[in-house]
Amino acid sequence: MSPDMTFDQRYAAISSRDARFDGQFVTAVRSTGIYCRPSCPARTPKEANVTFYPTSAAAHEAGYRACKRCLPEAAPGSPDWNLRGDVAGRAMRLIADGVVEREGVSGLAARLGYSSRHLTRLLAAELGAGPLALARAHRAHTARLLLVGTDLPAADVAFSAGFASVRQFNDTVREVFAMTPTELRARRRVGSPTPTGIDLALPYREPFDPAGLFAWMGVRALAGVEEGDAHSFARAIRLPHGPAWFRLSHEGGRLRLQAKLESLADLSTLVARARRLFDLDADPVAIDEALSRHPELAAHVAENPGIRLPGAADPHELLIRAMVGQQISVAAARTHLTRLTEALGERVMLAGEERILFPTMAAIAERGADVLRGPAVRIRAITGAAAALASGELTLTTGDDAAEQRAALLAMPGIGAWTADYVRMRVIGDPDIVLTGDVALRTGAARAGIPAEPRELAAWAARTAPWRSYLSMHLWRLATGRAVAVPKTGPVVPVRRTRHQETAPVTSVRLPEPAEEAS
Repeated sequence: MSPDMTFDQRYAAISSRDARFDGQFVTAVRSTGIYCRPSCPARTPKEANVTFYPTSAAAHEAGYRACKRCLPEAAPGSPDWNLRGDVAGRAMRLIADGVVEREGVSGLAARLGYSSRHLTRLLAAELGAGPLALARAHRAHTARLLLVGTDLPAADVAFSAGFASVRQFNDTVREVFAMTPTELRARRRVGSPTPTGIDLALPYREPFDPAGLFAWMGVRALAGVEEGDAHSFARAIRLPHGPAWFRLSHEGGRLRLQAKLESLADLSTLVARARRLFDLDADPVAIDEALSRHPELAAHVAENPGIRLPGAADPHELLIRAMVGQQISVAAARTHLTRLTEALGERVMLAGEERILFPTMAAIAERGADVLRGPAVRIRAITGAAAALASGELTLTTGDDAAEQRAALLAMPGIGAWTADYVRMRVIGDPDIVLTGDVALRTGAARAGIPAEPRELAAWAARTAPWRSYLSMHLWRLATGRAVAVPKTGPVVPVRRTRHQETAPVTSVRLPEPAEEAS
């Protein structure tokens, strides 16, 4: 629940049943003892009976149960957790990734730099619930997703969702939803379950640009590890309890997640990472409205509504890919990375086929120099970063403090501002970064009629805060697409090289389109 919204604004949202706010807060009604999503079709309650909570966990803690009609647990997640770089936002990203289930509250607190007691107090004051309650609400959401979307036996659902026992699972489902697991499963859509594997629908906010995401992922796909086309993206991934394979596809207005996992205990983590990879908790209406206010962008935003910010399936892998891709084209980076994965990646059987897992950091640190090509200093930087990640000297997670992560990366040999900021954009999901040293991005700016020199571009981009990462996505797309706002008079805007990101020879926006940045 955005702290900037007043009670009256939230009440107006539920009065108009505005679906844009689903997942951003819940409405608890004292007269009924239930809580709903803002778009619930039920009659709008009286103001005097309403309390707004930032999370469903807070409503649970206050004694409310989920509405059977609108099922607020089925809404997309809140976009606040990427917008907010504070402890609450960082904690929510880690809780979604399953850190509490794997490491306990003490592990979560250690990652955030607090004691367990202080973190519990902080989250209770900020979000209305402590880490255990927040993790419990996340488990309830995962359980509902599996009950209505798969044919998994109840015991498998319980352990896949992170519950310690079937009894705990039954009690939580009854308490949260006022239904037994069997009753909840009876509400599923006909034809949604599958007899084998995992096949789920992932909710998101409209508008949504799946074609842009599939194109982004497909052009960067590493043979054996990933595969992508105009309608889907699939890859093998290493999860806490073993390898997995998943495919995301868009069919009939629904985003479908199909998966095969070695351990069902990783399912909740996989769902969270898939959502982050495709930025499914973004608020595209707010982003598009903000960017459309600028004449230079209005036409392009209208032609490309709902653009998303691709995340990272694995933070460590993303850093290596970014470092390999510095100053070369997307195609060249893919060639280098494919060679690396074929030589050092682990081969596993997933979904009936041999897949390759991206190399571990230990493998890259030990043997990367034998495989990588290019300047020796760059190879040493890549293997050095891998060694630091493998040893724990360098940490890189979705729950990092943005400033501390950037400082830690810049302290590593061979990592400059472009790489550090690009990693922050993709790993944390920071929505407010513009890479002014990126040649392709600057070319896109020139085509939009935006100043293309780094200092002038940074000054112009400041007016689009806090959505500069989405501005970057539009400018990258413009760099490879048609111009929509190139000035009709005056000289052609030059785009001079910098030592950051020399992706292709570019001297003018009238020359052939350059490649995008490489990672």
